[in-house]
Amino acid sequence: MAADAAMRKELLALLQGGNAHFDFEEVLTDLPPESINAKAPNTHYSLWHFVEHLRIAQWDILEFIRNPAHRSPEYPAGYRPPPDRTTDETGWRESCDRFLADLEALKDMVRDEKTDLLAPLPHAPGYSIFREVLLAADHNAYHIGEIAILRQVMGLWPVNNRYLTGSAD
Repeated sequence: MAADAAMRKELLALLQGGNAHFDFEEVLTDLPPESINAKAPNTHYSLWHFVEHLRIAQWDILEFIRNPAHRSPEYPAGYRPPPDRTTDETGWRESCDRFLADLEALKDMVRDEKTDLLAPLPHAPGYSIFREVLLAADHNAYHIGEIAILRQVMGLWPVNNRYLTGSAD
């Protein structure tokens, strides 16, 4: 049981972020609302496009775990809005809130000691909740890092951010 508890603790830490990478809320702290549709030079996607991509991919993974009848969106078009689409502050907040709600649902699965994280999914032999949680956390970390870099390139990083002031590890 100690190994199971340790695995759950590490999975939760990986989903949350903050160890070797930013967490979702940290990377968006103090983002000026007028910049949600802004695009960095030589990129097709805005900050909102990245958040929506994170949301859609994480939702897809979550639904794959819990719904045997789930059908994933068509790849790649179904995993982010078209490059010319924009949103407003309400749409931005909805994207962020839905991402965080699905992240919490994944964490709840991991926290639930009745959940056998290593058992094959009944509808997808060869896949497990453990594998899918790692996939979600890895994907999130990658794109959250991209958002951080985009904010730096676009001059949208808060002046007091610990990664720009030299106080980070």
